[in-house]
Amino acid sequence: MGAELVLYIAAIAAMLLAVAAQIKVKTTFNKYSRVPTRSGRTAYEVAEMILRSNGIFDVRIERVSGSLTDHYDPRSKVLRLSDTVYQSTSAAAVGVAAHEAGHAVQYARGYFPVKLRSALVPAASLSSRFTWILLMAGIAIMILGNTVIGFYVAIGGIALFALATLFELVTLPCEFDASRRAMAALGSSGWFAPDELRGSRRVLTAAALTYVAALAVSAIHLLRLLLYVVRIAGRGNRR
Repeated sequence: MGAELVLYIAAIAAMLLAVAAQIKVKTTFNKYSRVPTRSGRTAYEVAEMILRSNGIFDVRIERVSGSLTDHYDPRSKVLRLSDTVYQSTSAAAVGVAAHEAGHAVQYARGYFPVKLRSALVPAASLSSRFTWILLMAGIAIMILGNTVIGFYVAIGGIALFALATLFELVTLPCEFDASRRAMAALGSSGWFAPDELRGSRRVLTAAALTYVAALAVSAIHLLRLLLYVVRIAGRGNRR
């Protein structure tokens, strides 16, 4: 079995994993959204508790429309909780709010992976805009006969795609660490019993799988693009 066929099969498997991960996180969230915690603490209160207990007083908590649109914006120092999370007392909502508060703690503590991820944001944005332009241009130039110039233009596109893949890689420890901080904070708060936190943990575990799948898809596509460009360049050199 050739390398190209192996990567093709791996790409299909990775994309199926990504779809399955998205379905898993939605079904898990929906399941534990119907499981209220006994303390009656809302997700907003949980996020506020984690921020304050870590000495963070300059981060606002706001409500944002949608479902699973929760995120922390480090530029404006705003923790945004979705409609389905903000006032909910469910195990799912509590876990999500604690996770996003965990990101705020990462920035406050200068957690290196999250600093590196922030530094890579402009490169990832550049990649999404110019990767395919450079790749298509490079391949076209090689097909038209200038293999050397076309190859280096295409490699420039692949380098940009590699930066996007690096961004996905750096995202993993940020997400895992935010979930670790979240579960530790929930466990030590005294607000929740261990059996209640199982639902929160399952929601965060399902969410983490989506980032693993995204990295797998990106890495396999990177290898496929590199192999494709090298193969076209090799044909040009044999002319």
